[in-house]
Amino acid sequence: PLSGVSLSAQPPGGQVALGDRLVLSCAVAAGTGPLSFSWHRGGSRAPLGTGPRLELLHVGVNDSGHYQCRASNGDSVAESDPLNVTVL
Repeated sequence: PLSGVSLSAQPPGGQVALGDRLVLSCAVAAGTGPLSFSWHRGGSRAPLGTGPRLELLHVGVNDSGHYQCRASNGDSVAESDPLNVTVL
């Protein structure tokens, strides 16, 4: 099974200035098989993106909130802890 899904942000801590770029990266510590990723904000079901990275080029006020990365290898699904993104 998958485990150790972690989320990191650039800039660190998820504090980003209005109009700047935000890059979120998802990593999996343990698990085998072809991995698929999806990104979610505020518990919404519709994914914001797929892939190990989520890039927001021009962050707006509506982009603040809690982001989560979900990783799956077909057999199991694991989620990262939520990261709170603050738009300054």
